[in-house]
Amino acid sequence: MKMLEDVIIKPIITEATMDMLAGETKKYAFKVQRSATKPEVAAAVEAMFPGTKVAAVNIINMKKKPKRMGVHYGYTSEWKKAIVTLAADSKSIEFFEGLI
Repeated sequence: MKMLEDVIIKPIITEATMDMLAGETKKYAFKVQRSATKPEVAAAVEAMFPGTKVAAVNIINMKKKPKRMGVHYGYTSEWKKAIVTLAADSKSIEFFEGLI
């Protein structure tokens, strides 16, 4: 059985995710375990950030991409991204508030 704290690996902080935060949608992006499911991600967010209530979870499998460093060729690793939408009456995640 997975621990809920192990499901979420790290938050994703990019220009696109900051644009999602600027609106009224309350959408947050996280890098999650490759074996994580939508109910596990929702439970982990609600457990890690008290006062939050998850309305929806969208999961995206990010494929490997070819990369090159000099004459060496390789691929980036595959990973899983979760877009978490909080309910309208939910408290926002404080970690992201200082970044806007």
